[in-house]
Order: sequence, then C-alpha cells, then structure tokens
Amino acid sequence: MPNDLAEAATAGARKRRSGGRAGNAARRGTAVMEQMPWRIPVNHDRPVEPLDEAGVQAIHDGAMRILEEIGIEFLNEEAVALFRAAGCTVNGTNIRMGRDWVMEMVGRAPETFTITPRNPDRVLPIGGTALLFGNVSSPPNYWDMEIGRKVPGTREHCANLFRLTQHFNCIHFAGGYPVEPVDIHPSVRHLDVLFDKLTITDKVAHAYSLGRERVEDAMEMVRIAGGLSEEEFRATPRMYTNINSTSPLKHDQPMIDGCLRMIRRGQAVVVTPFTLAGAMAPVTMAGAVALSIAEALSAIALFQWVSPGCPCVIGTFTSNVDMKSGAPAFGTPEYMRATQMTGQMARFYGLPMRASGVCAANVPDGQAMWETSNSLWSAVQSRTNMVYHAAGWLEGGLIASPEKFVMDCEVLQMIQRYMEPEVWATGVDDIALEAIREVGSSGHYFGIQHTQDRYAKAFYAPFVSDWRNYEAWEVAGGVWTPERAHRLYKEILAEFEEPPMDAGAREELVEFVARRKREGGAPTDY
Repeated sequence: MPNDLAEAATAGARKRRSGGRAGNAARRGTAVMEQMPWRIPVNHDRPVEPLDEAGVQAIHDGAMRILEEIGIEFLNEEAVALFRAAGCTVNGTNIRMGRDWVMEMVGRAPETFTITPRNPDRVLPIGGTALLFGNVSSPPNYWDMEIGRKVPGTREHCANLFRLTQHFNCIHFAGGYPVEPVDIHPSVRHLDVLFDKLTITDKVAHAYSLGRERVEDAMEMVRIAGGLSEEEFRATPRMYTNINSTSPLKHDQPMIDGCLRMIRRGQAVVVTPFTLAGAMAPVTMAGAVALSIAEALSAIALFQWVSPGCPCVIGTFTSNVDMKSGAPAFGTPEYMRATQMTGQMARFYGLPMRASGVCAANVPDGQAMWETSNSLWSAVQSRTNMVYHAAGWLEGGLIASPEKFVMDCEVLQMIQRYMEPEVWATGVDDIALEAIREVGSSGHYFGIQHTQDRYAKAFYAPFVSDWRNYEAWEVAGGVWTPERAHRLYKEILAEFEEPPMDAGAREELVEFVARRKREGGAPTDY
C-alpha cells in the first residue's frame, strides 16, 4: 500500500497532464539545463537497521520511562489543560504520561497521507516508500560567489532561492524561508515571504508555527492561493508546519499553539526534536535518540488526543557536537547512525519520518559535499519520507547558498536515478546475451544496435559534474564546480517564469497581505 501510494501519485500526475502547468514547468528547465522530469521517488531498498529487536525495545523503553518518570515541560497553557483532561500527571508545566496512553494516541496517526498544493500535479504522498526532498530553510545569512562573503539575508535572496526551488524538479516541497529576509520587519515578514513563496512556486508549502497570527495568516494565504473554500481547505492537507522541541525535554508556547491551530483545520504537522549529543542530549547516541523520541511522541500524542487521525510526521535532527569547541557537527558517522536508528523507531511506531541534508562547512567545498552526501544517504538508508534542507545548506544552518543548492540538486538527481528500477532490471534485453554474442571478445559496444537503441537514456547525465579529462577541462577554462554552479544559478534566474496563478486568487492574495499589514501583522514580543 505505501509503495502504491507513491507510484500512483506519479502515474496520476502523468496521466492527468502532459502539458499545461506540469508540462510547462518541466520544459522551463530545458532552456538552461537538462534535468529529470518531476517525479515522486520511490525508495526500493531495504532500510539499514543497526538495532536488533532488543535494541529497538531498549530505546522504546527508555523513551517511555522519560515520559513516565521524568516528564516533558510544556510551556503552553492550553496544552497543559489538554493533558490534564486526558488524565496525564500535571505538575505545573511538567507533564508525565503513561506509555499505554501514549501508544494508544500515536496509534491513531496515519502511516501515510497526502498533501495537495495549489497545483494538483504536485500532490505529495507522505509515508511508505515515498522519498521527498525540500529546499534549505531558515538560515539568517546568505553567501554566493558574486558577493564572496557571508551577509544577512534579504527578500531578494529569499525570492531567488524560491526560484531555484521551483525550477528544480528534484525539489518536491517549499520549506520555510530559504534564507531569513532580515530587511523586512518581523511583524510583516511572514506576509511578504508567504506571498513570494505562493506566487513563485506551486509546490507544497510550509508555514512557521510562531504564534496565532503567523499561522492563521499562512493558512488563509494558502487557502486563497489555491482558490479553495474553507471546506475544501479542511478536507485534505494543503500545507504543513514543522516544530522543534526546545531540547532537553521542553516544548514552547508558540510552536505548540501553531500546531494545534493547524491540526484543527486538517493540516499536517512535523515534530522534529533538535538534539545534539554531548550538549542538549546524552553523549551516547542511544540516549540522544531515546530523548528525541520522547520529545517527539509527547507532542504527537497531544495532537492525536485533540484531533484523532491528524497527519503527523516524526522528525530526527540528532547529531553531535565537536567536543573540542562545542560547535555542532553534521554528516558525521554518529549523525548517520542516529538517523538510521530513528528510522527503525519511526517504523516501530507506524509514523512517517523526516530527516535532513546538512553539513557544517562554511562554503560549497569538498567538506560541504561529503557531509551533505553522508546525511542524504543516511536519510535514504533509514527510509526517510521527507528530507529537509536537501539543497543549499551551509555552516550548520546559518548560511544559505545558491551554488550549494545547485550542487546538492545534482546529488538529489543521482539518488533519484539510483532508485529507478530499470537501473537493475534483469529482463532478456537487460542481460543482453545477443549483444554479448555479437561483440564477442574482439569488438566494442559503442556501435552495436543494442547500444544505439539505449544510449540516450542508458546512464545518468549530469548538469554540474564535469566528466572530461584534465586536459579538456583545462582547455575549456578550468572551471571549478562551485563556479559552474554559480553560472547555472544565474542562467536559471534569467530564464525563470513564475508558474501560472488564477488572476482572481492573486488579486485576493495581494489584498489580504495589504490588509494584514495595515492591521499590524504579528506581534514581535517573543
């Protein structure tokens, strides 16, 4: 069933429309570069499972004992009242809950669901074997090769990264702000950035859970952009939010408030504890994962108590610190194992999973790519469903870079190609005995018909990698990978066209933003 969900979504989009918005979106990429068409990757591999059955039970028991014996601090008054009504043990803001109740609540969450954006050809299946990638989200700073240094993010930087998000078919959802536009006042920042996101992209959109006004505004803007009635908006998830616990063992006021508002209107929630082993979690990875699981399940159990069956995803952001400096490290062996371990636990609880593509490097160099590749492949190995920050992340989440975005998309396309069954097909034509007989031991395969029939699509074709030898590369100017990525970035911006939007919906969106700005936007006292 989960596998069918992902494959049906891709097949349905192809059947519904080969032209129109989906066709135009695919063609827009070819003027600048050849890229894979939009598709929903299906993870065909068995997951890597470092834990045996006893290990899974040990982490589960550890997480349950944290919930039963130590408790989680909920700084949200409504949440405290809801836990009290559910029969949990409440001591001020400390909530302790029994494992039977937690497991009953978590059991209400769906294993799979879909999110439908304003372009129905971009519907996303969440869960099962679907493997989805999202853009970098939330860095306060920006870096590109033209500027050559780290600078605060602006609305223009943010919008340009949305253009990359829309352009690349291997990016399936538009996460939070790809860079924080600090040139817009925080009270109205969400209005301008959501307007840009919803007009520059037509993919599934994220909203920050930072208080009532921001969440309510975001939901209303998504509803307006899709031309939806309130009933249509509530009928199926149209967007999602992601929250982080305040590790260790704490959930704050605005994020829980935002999630409660989202689930009450039928929208999806991702709960992702941010636990760094050795700092915000035990130095042992099993302890860090157990703490992370407890924090995530406490919130998911609350949401299922309030709205049984609401779509929830469990996230992992468990890594370690550099014990010499205290700085966060990403893409480490410990990070990879923690992701795989959390994948096992997500399957144990029957929940879809979110992980990330991350690195600690400061510029788009070799370190950036090996750390990001490690984190991306650990997501694949753990059967992650949503991969946040899959393109564009630097400096542990403090910098967004368009060059890194383009370079990461090369890796994402390679992962997508790796997952295509024709790569390992074993039919008669794939075994190719007649071709082997024809060539024998003295010829070559370049010119035979078997090759000629297949050469155009036989292998992955890169758009950033340079496969020429050194001499040819040198004659062509000796351009290093980040420079090639920068050129592509500029070409994509030059050729970019916004996806179509209904004129009436756009006008209503403009009016909504203007009205909410007149009303003062959102408070900035936290």
